Amino acid sequence: MPGVDLMVMVVGLGSQDPEFKSCLAVELIPGGVDSTCDPSEVSKMSSGEDYRRRRERNNMAVKKSRIRSKEKAVETQQRVNELKEENERLEAKIQTLSKELTVLKELFLEHARGGASSEGSSDDGGNAVK
Repeated sequence: MPGVDLMVMVVGLGSQDPEFKSCLAVELIPGGVDSTCDPSEVSKMSSGEDYRRRRERNNMAVKKSRIRSKEKAVETQQRVNELKEENERLEAKIQTLSKELTVLKELFLEHARGGASSEGSSDDGGNAVK
């Protein structure tokens, strides 16, 4: 561009760890090499800004993650409560069915005992239906 000096500075976006391969971004700085800013100051400023941006993004990601985690915990607790209620209903049903089974067993045994002894006789005057 005529009349505008630009300096290109490559800024690392990754970790400070030398083994970590980071992506690079190119930043155009108005004023170019003849600018009053010292390139090392620009680098410090830019890396500070990058750090601040990374921290902001990380803080937002952490906040979002914590919200999701709390939502999941609430959903899990609701499911636990639902399952406990269902379990209580099923336990009550088991109790009811067990009582019913006991009554039916007693009726069956009483009928079996009573039916064997009174098979030849009837209490209704001989009008028993067979």
